[in-house]
Amino acid sequence: MTNGDRIPPDPEFVQLLDPDGERVEHPDYSVEFTPDEYRGLYRDLVIIRKLDAEATALQRQGELGIWASLLGQEAAQVGAGRALRPQDMAFPTYREHGILHCRGIDPIMPLGLFRGVDQGAWDSQKHKVHMYTIVIGAQTLHATGYAMGITMDGKVGTEDGEAVIAFFGDGATAQGDVNESFVWASVFNAPVVFFCQNNQYAISEPLERQTRVPLFKRASGFGFPGIRVDGNDVLATYAVTKQALDNARLGQGPTMVEAYTYRMGAHTTSDDPTRYRAGSEVEAWRDKDPIKRMRIFLTKAGIADDDFFTQVDDDAAKQAVELRERVLALPDPGPLSIFDNVYPGGSPLLDEQRAQQERYLASFEGGH
Repeated sequence: MTNGDRIPPDPEFVQLLDPDGERVEHPDYSVEFTPDEYRGLYRDLVIIRKLDAEATALQRQGELGIWASLLGQEAAQVGAGRALRPQDMAFPTYREHGILHCRGIDPIMPLGLFRGVDQGAWDSQKHKVHMYTIVIGAQTLHATGYAMGITMDGKVGTEDGEAVIAFFGDGATAQGDVNESFVWASVFNAPVVFFCQNNQYAISEPLERQTRVPLFKRASGFGFPGIRVDGNDVLATYAVTKQALDNARLGQGPTMVEAYTYRMGAHTTSDDPTRYRAGSEVEAWRDKDPIKRMRIFLTKAGIADDDFFTQVDDDAAKQAVELRERVLALPDPGPLSIFDNVYPGGSPLLDEQRAQQERYLASFEGGH
């Protein structure tokens, strides 16, 4: 087994809630939530984990072609997702199911994509979340270009300005697209936050085979700040992301946030993580579980009790059952639907291609 006993030491990062559920003070970051808001964060974490587990089960049963699980990364996504304002735009990869949840996107939407019935069907302008991006790192260029456009439209420089956030993994930092986006964002002072979910593995390659320095330090070489946050701490992730977004919308340029977290499951359902990492490593990270620490904190602070936790679990289970039923009821796309939604105003060439396909399909009618 490659690097089987690899258990990295805890790095220095911004943390407001430690693995034992204790609040930690930080000189530069803090959060002020009401009891309802604290409980809402916990509810988000539990629901997206349950729906994610249901999607994994659906794939194993042949109902999805593939699935990219977010197990272990819930706090990074909920913290960042809840830090976004309604006017901010998000550019995801293919694992940001928690971001979609925070932006009010129906959970059936990403499952339709992975079931192969559509290419992603949510309204990007309505929800301010672009489509999932499968090409590693490409969304950072899209986000940077969008952010440059915001600046040109005069939507930056005030408290109610707009900001952009681009999500990517640690492996994507080795891609040319990502580094090119850093250059453009820096030179044009674009209002974009580069949010790296460092889950320790680029598929099977551990972090130490990807970089010699902490990822957040790369930002300084491009001329903008970088900061590392405990990605399993939903409170710290929220605080750090919120400040980075606020700085962006005020015209202070890009920031890179490295959310130091861990992918508890496989890279996707086609991956076998037992081939490249040891069980002891997974167990060490299990002790840092984002949901467990938040539950301990809520209990110690008297913000939630067993009845609340039971209610959340029951609600999550109900939503998972409903999601399964909806996935199984998804209709297969018609063979001509591939021509839909290609151009908003249509295209003569596309019309001709559709007609050719119609004639081809019609040739099979009646046994011919």
